[in-house]
Amino acid sequence: MVGGLFLSWRRPSRDQQKACIAQAGGFNYDPRFHAASSPPPSQNGNKEVEEALSKNGFFINRARVLLGSGPLTFRLAKSALLSWTHFRLGWAFVDSETPIETGVKFCVCVKELLPWVMMPLQVAYVTDIFTPRPTPIEAAASRPIKSCFGFGGGTLQGHLLAGEERFSIEWDENDQIWYETFSFSKPAHFLSVIAYPYVQLRQKHFAQQSTNAVLKFVASKKQSTT
Repeated sequence: MVGGLFLSWRRPSRDQQKACIAQAGGFNYDPRFHAASSPPPSQNGNKEVEEALSKNGFFINRARVLLGSGPLTFRLAKSALLSWTHFRLGWAFVDSETPIETGVKFCVCVKELLPWVMMPLQVAYVTDIFTPRPTPIEAAASRPIKSCFGFGGGTLQGHLLAGEERFSIEWDENDQIWYETFSFSKPAHFLSVIAYPYVQLRQKHFAQQSTNAVLKFVASKKQSTT
């Protein structure tokens, strides 16, 4: 650890990531907001929660993309999250063997100028809701349906930021499959305070590249099955 950060001049090895996780402390943000990023009941989000987060100084970032429709798309999108495809960006990654289970700690590795920065997080919650598709009679009665898989990672001591980020796949009542990233954060280190406008741009850049990665993964897997 250098200056309160976990750094590496080369792409971090698995052992380095394990050391980062071992040295990290607990969550570094207010317990009131643990799991505050969990999926809202509608695509419009939870306005009350977001207003409370904003009033407490958190920056909110969201990106949402339509992946397609039907059960195959949902299964492929879910597998993308389980294999951490949304973090296969070259300049950012998570060990793909990290299990997505509540309580599991993991390390996000990000290339920043010369050094790599390793940032520790913990899976704060996992959402896995499957609602069977309706019969024709149920569909005619407009029975609301929604399936969702996702998880939220909460920042730990040693992270540049304080907050959570959710990655989720939603299968809505119109048979459409959506991938969404949602995060709330504030600076947790003097470097992120100084460079916060840059940090916010990087967050938006990550969200856009993450949605593109999942979109490409689903599209390529669909092509291979035809």
